Amino acid sequence: MRPWELLDTTTVPGDKSVLRLYRRGDEYSIKIGNSELMSSRVHGSEEALAELTCQRLKDRPSPRVLIGGLGMGFTLAAALKELGPNAEIVVAELVPSVIEWNRGLLSELAGHPLKDPRVTVYEGDVSTLMREERSYYDAIILDVDNGPEGLTRKENDAIYSPAGLKAALSALRPKGILSVWSISPDQGFSKRLKQAKFRVEEIRARARGRHGGGRYMIWLSEKP
Repeated sequence: MRPWELLDTTTVPGDKSVLRLYRRGDEYSIKIGNSELMSSRVHGSEEALAELTCQRLKDRPSPRVLIGGLGMGFTLAAALKELGPNAEIVVAELVPSVIEWNRGLLSELAGHPLKDPRVTVYEGDVSTLMREERSYYDAIILDVDNGPEGLTRKENDAIYSPAGLKAALSALRPKGILSVWSISPDQGFSKRLKQAKFRVEEIRARARGRHGGGRYMIWLSEKP
């Protein structure tokens, strides 16, 4: 079997964690320590996250969507396919090199989504944007870290805390959608969503789409 080739490394801002970008043939992988954060081979659940969210915005002529976490661009690309020409999407990515990789080495994987004129890239923490806006977004899509149980950066836990959910609720318009991807179920997080006054739906999505792969968790939560 062909060995993995290390293409680049970078550190997570405000942390000592190191992200490593690998390639093997036409497959790419981003790892931290011995854990794989994401792979170009398995991204069906990330696409489902965006599709399920944006399908609920069909009746909104000019939806505004905030995506937390760029990854390899699959979530963003799926959102663009579902949304019309008047949509506005802000994608917040904390790690500058991840943005750089998506404009270069990884750009073709998801069909160059950062080149779409509907997209604005914010280099920074998605929680900053959630705290700054009031009744602004029709949807907030969070694909940050491994979900509510952070792996790459302990500060990510704050996004999924009661205070973080309160900020998300405030940043959403009425009937806005907060959707969250996670590597595994988390009953504590489900409870926090309900305590924050969201209407909560839990969905299991396959890593490789409809026909295979492990199942990950997606929360779709509506602001009253």
